[in-house]
Amino acid sequence: MSDVDDMSGLAATVRMLADRQAIRDCLMTYCRAVDRLDRELLLSVYHEDAIDDHGVFVGDREAFADWVIAFHARAQHATQHVITNHVCELDGDVAHAETYYMFAAMNRDGAPLTLSGGRYIDRFERRGGRWGIVLRKVVSDWWGKPGEAWLSPEGRLALNAGVHASRDRRDTSYERPLRFDESRRGAIFEI
Repeated sequence: MSDVDDMSGLAATVRMLADRQAIRDCLMTYCRAVDRLDRELLLSVYHEDAIDDHGVFVGDREAFADWVIAFHARAQHATQHVITNHVCELDGDVAHAETYYMFAAMNRDGAPLTLSGGRYIDRFERRGGRWGIVLRKVVSDWWGKPGEAWLSPEGRLALNAGVHASRDRRDTSYERPLRFDESRRGAIFEI
């Protein structure tokens, strides 16, 4: 392989990674905009002709921004939209993504806390060098309110066996190198 081939492959990889990050940044900005009730920021994640289908709302970006901000301002004291798993298929200036979300809200009325989870199914396009949502469909997979953990008492204890969870540098996340206690191999607890 020639140096030219190496450089063109590297350039393509860098472009792909930059595109994926721009799309992920757009998704994170969406969450921040909705949680901060920031209409201008929310509009920025969509292209001008975008459609958002939230199931209970279907419309253009301006109408969606007005609806979702009014709803969250009226119904909740605070919200958090959290992005988790994300799969993105790039095809030139078009991308299709499935992004899992979890949503928590401190309600003004009724149950104090609402939890839900689902997926954003999005078509993104790069226009003028900027990635934005062109079409969004929201799939709500689950919702409810917090309840008791379903784990047995033994299972609850086992969840953090072999780790040190703390809010300081003794936490396992600081362990370098990360080690494994061989005596724990094969441990299975009834949950």
